[in-house]
Parts: sequence; structure tokens; C-alpha cells
Amino acid sequence: MVSDAALRKRSLRKWSLRAWLDRTTETWTPPTARDLTTPLRYLFWLTKSQARRVGLGAFLGTSWMVGLAVPPWVLSRAVDRGLVPRDTSALIGWVLLLLAIGVLNALLGISRHRTMTKIRMDASFRSVRATVWHTSRLGASLARRVSAGEVVTVGITDVQTVAQALTVTGPGVGAVVAYVVIAVVLFTISPLLAVMVLAGVPLLAIAVGPFLRRIERTGGTYRVHQGALTTRLVDVLAGLRVLNGLGGKRFVAEKYEQQSQDLIGHGYRVAGPASWVGALSTGLPALFLAAVVWLSARMAASGAITIGDVVAVYGYVAVLVVPVAFFIEAGGDLARARVAGQRIIDLLNLPVAHQPEEPLPIPAGCGPLIDPVFGVTVRPGLLTALVAARPAEAITVIERLGQLHPALTEAAGRPSWAGVPLATTDRGELRRRMVVADNDGELFAGTVRDIVSGPLEPDDDRIHAALHSAVAEDIVEALPDGLDAELAAGGSDLSGGQRQRIRLARAVYASPDVLLAIDPTSAVDANTEAAIIDRVRAARRGTTTLITTTSPLVLDRADEVIVLLDGQRSSVGTHAELLHSDAYYRELVSRAQDDR
Repeated sequence: MVSDAALRKRSLRKWSLRAWLDRTTETWTPPTARDLTTPLRYLFWLTKSQARRVGLGAFLGTSWMVGLAVPPWVLSRAVDRGLVPRDTSALIGWVLLLLAIGVLNALLGISRHRTMTKIRMDASFRSVRATVWHTSRLGASLARRVSAGEVVTVGITDVQTVAQALTVTGPGVGAVVAYVVIAVVLFTISPLLAVMVLAGVPLLAIAVGPFLRRIERTGGTYRVHQGALTTRLVDVLAGLRVLNGLGGKRFVAEKYEQQSQDLIGHGYRVAGPASWVGALSTGLPALFLAAVVWLSARMAASGAITIGDVVAVYGYVAVLVVPVAFFIEAGGDLARARVAGQRIIDLLNLPVAHQPEEPLPIPAGCGPLIDPVFGVTVRPGLLTALVAARPAEAITVIERLGQLHPALTEAAGRPSWAGVPLATTDRGELRRRMVVADNDGELFAGTVRDIVSGPLEPDDDRIHAALHSAVAEDIVEALPDGLDAELAAGGSDLSGGQRQRIRLARAVYASPDVLLAIDPTSAVDANTEAAIIDRVRAARRGTTTLITTTSPLVLDRADEVIVLLDGQRSSVGTHAELLHSDAYYRELVSRAQDDR
């Protein structure tokens, strides 16, 4: 039986180990502006963010590399003290020691490989998280400043390339230490051999240097074309149904094929120097090994060193091939990482909307919202329709009120909420209390429940109510698993009208104080449109809702209509009042009705 004291002691040891692991668990913090100045600074941030693990990797890499140099020494002793004098017992003892060292090196190699794999994975996840974190801060402005293909390429290709370069923190450090140790040991055998080794490795680096610089030059051009091609692929996949309908699929395919061939050509220009680096990392160390062995054999023939020393020298130089190969490969990895790292920090350096140091609280209630540039005032608690002959003007008002632009610096032209400039408020609070809903909002793959609830906790009753408000309950009823039904990324398995209603249900579920919606009924028929606007008006009674539209059905049900003419408010009133008093509005609505 195990005593209570032993159980407590074992539990304490287990708790202590868990506590130590908790202390070594890496926490994520975003990179600072200083970390994003150069690709090398970014690599340093990835390294210092997991300093404990990198230190362990360097220790294991050094131990493994230095451990590789021990078997040649043991083998030389076995030759000189066991094999040459025919001392069987001594020979068996040295052979057993050689076996033990081999097993230890194998264990060190396994631990080193596992640790370096964790380091690379950690670096990948940190880069991905930094990219997601920053793109979420950029919000809707991201699409206007960088292509979707560039973001995809950064998140997949560049992240992995940069992570691979962190291998230099383990075997790279070990290679340097092993190189120094072997040079010192060779000095004890022959200073001439040691000098040859010390001089040979720098010469190898000089031979590879031009190829590394060429990799950087050609890699940058290749990376730009790769991002452009990925952008085209994303656009093609998004519009494949339209292309099929218009018969443009063949033209786009031919254009994509042409760009792919151009990218292949750039890839060949990168592959040329990269293949030379790979060949030299294997061939040059082999030639170096042959030269040193030839010299040591000549010295043994002249009696300057023993046969055991020749065996040891061969072993030392054969081992030295490993760190030399690591030097060359690490140089190639760093050259590629500098190109990929530059693309990552270019994305992470895109400026975001200024967050004030001491943000002002947003007043209680639902407004009013005022945009002095356009002369628009959205009164609280009403369903307001914003109509313009040029829809871009109405969308700009939504973007300004929703603070989607990176900066709004005009002191006199800043939009405000109940007198408080929106640019001076806390971004987190603003995003909780104000939702901007447009028809380009992303629908991520997942269940209907997760898509509608978004970042909020799912509540089935509220989800059904939001679907009812958006007249989207028929979509769920037609799915075999109801709210648990899986939808494809982008809602590609839904029609345009169904996607629009799901997006609107998601916006209604958020229950913001202010909802800004860009033409939320443009893809549905008249009966569905009338039902949507009636239900949304009922669901959001007492809160503020601003909708851009030219639909007479929506305008007729709005509490207030604001008309824009040449970027300025021209009139305000109900639909009936404006039809009677405003000829411009009457013509605009009539033209929109004819178009529909």
C-alpha cells in the first residue's frame, strides 16, 4: 500500500512539473512597431517570443553536434589501444563506449528534432495570429489596400518560409560550436590540419554567397507575381458561376494559364541559384573532406601522425560536413526568409484607424448620428432610409459613420454620436454598439447557428427570431439539420438572395444600438422585400437603423427618408411627403421602380 505521505509527495511533484510547464507555456503578444522595421527584426521577435524553447533547442543542437565528434575520438582510441596492440579487452571496452555514445546521440537527435519542430510550428502560429489580428483591426479597409491573394499567400507560403529559417537557432548554433570544438581538437593532432579546416569553411561561404544574394533578388520578383496570381485565382473562384453564365470561362482560363507560365518562368530563375546552393551544400563539404583526408594520409605515411589519428581526422572532418551543410542551408533559408518576412511586415505595417490614448465613452442611447460633411443627421430610434442617384455617395456616408476609413482628420467634418466625435471613441465599444452590414460581408464555413450568432454566444430562440426578421426561416427549414446544417465558405451553396438574408439575420442577431445596412434587400423579390422591411422595423423598434436604398417598398416603410444630391443632403421627410414636394426625389424613385 502507498502511504498518504508518499501520495502527497507524488502529487506535489506532479503539481510542480505542471507549474513549470505553465511557466514555459508561451503567451502571445502582438509585435511592436520596432519588431516590424526589418525582416531580421521580425525573425528576432519570433525568436525571443519563445526564448525558453529556443534555448533548449540550441542546447540540444549543440550537444548533438558536439556529440557527433566524440565517436571518431573513441574509434581512434579503439584502433590505437585495442586493435593495433591486439588487446581484446581494451577493444571491447572502447566498442561498448562507442555503442553507448551512439545511443545517446540518437536520443539527443530525436529531442533536437522534436524541439525544432515545435519552434517552427510556434513561429508559424505566431505569424498567422499576428496576420489575423492585424487584418481584423484593418476591417473593411483591408480590401481597398491589399488583395485577397496577397493575404492568402502571406498566410500560407510566407509564414512557412519564415518559420523554416528559425532552424538556425538550434542546429545553426550547434554547428558553430561543433566547428570550433573540432578545430580545437584538430590542433592537438596537427596544427596544419586545423588551419586548413579553419580556412576552408570561410572559403565555402564565399563560394555560396553570390547565389544567396541572387535568391533574394529573384525571390522578391517571384513573390510579387505569386501574390498577383493567387489574387486572380481567388477572384475566379468567387465569380465562377457568373463566368459560366456569361461564357467567359475559357477567356479567363487562358489568361490564368498565361500568368501561370509567367510565374513558372520566374520560378525557374529562383530555382537556379537555389539548386546551386543545394548542390554546393553537399558537394563542397565532400570535396573538403577528400582534401583533408588526403593530407592526413600523407602525414600518416611520413610518420607525422598515427593510424588512429588518421581515423580520427577522417571522422572529425566527416562530422564537420554536417555543420558546414547546415551553414549553407541556413544561408539559403535566411535569404528566402528575408523576402517572405518583408511581405509579412509590409502587411503588418498597414496603418489602422487611430485609437485615441484616452478614448471618450459613447453616450447612452442610440444617437443622433451626424455627418457634417454630407449634412446628414440620423435621428435616434427611427428606421431611416438614405437615397442617392449615385449609390457610392450613400455608401460613403455609411463608411464614415461606421468609421471604416483608416483616419478621419478633419476636425470640423468628423461624424459624431450624440455630440461625441466617433474618431475619439473606443473602437471596441463602437464595434459592439454599432454594426455595419453590407452585401460583401464574409460568410465563413460553419453551421447556420455559428454563422448567425457570429462572435456572440448562440441562443437558439434569438437565432430563430433573427432569421424570422430577415425572412430567412425558409432557408433553415429546407436544410436537413436545421441550425446544425453546415454551410460552405462564402455561402457558395446558397443563392444570392439567401446569402443576403443570412447576412441580415446575423446583423439583427447582434442587436446593436445602431445598425447601418447597405441595400440589404437588393437581391430579393418584391414580396420578400416588403416582408423583410416590415419585420426588421418591428424587431428594431426603439433602436436606430439606417438603410441605403432606392426601393419604393423600403422608402414607403421608412420613418424618415434623407435625399442626397451631389454629395449633400437636399431634403428630408417621409416617402409620401417627398413624393409630393420634391421633383428630384419623385424622378429618382420612378426611375428606380422602372429599373426594378
